[in-house]
Amino acid sequence: MELLEKTDQVHEVLLKTFEEKINRGDAIEPRDRMPDAYRKHLMRQMSQHAHSEVIGMQPEGNWITRAPSLRAKQILLAKIQDEGGHGLYLYSAAETLGITRDEMIAQLHSGKAKYSNIFNYPALNWADIGAIGWLVDGAAIVNQVSLQRTSYGPYSRAMVRICKEESFHQRQGYEIMAKMMAGTKDQNDMAQDAMDRWWWPSLMMFGPHDSDSPHTSDAVKWKIKRNTNDELRQKFIDKTVQQAEVIGLTIPDKDLKWNEAKGCYDHGAINWDEFYRVVAGQGPCNKQRLAHHKKVHAEGAWVREAAEAYRIKKEKQLLHN
Repeated sequence: MELLEKTDQVHEVLLKTFEEKINRGDAIEPRDRMPDAYRKHLMRQMSQHAHSEVIGMQPEGNWITRAPSLRAKQILLAKIQDEGGHGLYLYSAAETLGITRDEMIAQLHSGKAKYSNIFNYPALNWADIGAIGWLVDGAAIVNQVSLQRTSYGPYSRAMVRICKEESFHQRQGYEIMAKMMAGTKDQNDMAQDAMDRWWWPSLMMFGPHDSDSPHTSDAVKWKIKRNTNDELRQKFIDKTVQQAEVIGLTIPDKDLKWNEAKGCYDHGAINWDEFYRVVAGQGPCNKQRLAHHKKVHAEGAWVREAAEAYRIKKEKQLLHN
């Protein structure tokens, strides 16, 4: 009994020291003591973030060969390459917590780990590539800018570069939508249709309302997240509504209106049944996205094996020298 009491006292002291460091604004580094709950939350969030970057390459990759111009193709290729790099940064940062990349991929393939619900919707035409860049990456930027100040050092530093590149992606998407809205009626209709289909899933990207999110409280307390889901969603709406008005797009929300007292837009109810259905694996492209990732991962096994053999060979050479 005495041993248990002493153990509890030690844990309380360590937790107090950890939270004092957080409250001072100091970064938590990989070798620092941290609560298991903090480590597990970071592993879950960072791996999900990394998986989302990599899975998110799929809907856009399908349009590389069908881009309307060479310039558009070059930009799309650069964007997809960036997303692969973002996944690499985030997997590497997550590995500092003691989980391996193989473990994270295995969790993704088994369904234990998730990725953003938004990447389970199809990209039906070129306007969808614009909507993904403008709305999806725009929502990601709102979330990720705050993550540049997250309390975990490796995650924070990875986000600095990611945010710079995401801002390019958002501008690329907005340019596509602006050009289509300046084009023919068919192009206008195509852009509005993409807007109608991607608006609500983009709002869902921020996660459930704060009152329904089991992870928000600890994440905010430990400064993993600097803003709540609803705060981030509101920032995105207020910014994006004005951007849509500039190019003549209509937000597909009959309840959207400016609230003078609050200084922000009120919006309609989000279909959370759809959100949870997609997260549970029943979205339009869940099976397709995961099956494709498993297939490509299996086909790339020889590359990983060759790289590992080369690494071992170089290590042996260094030991013999």
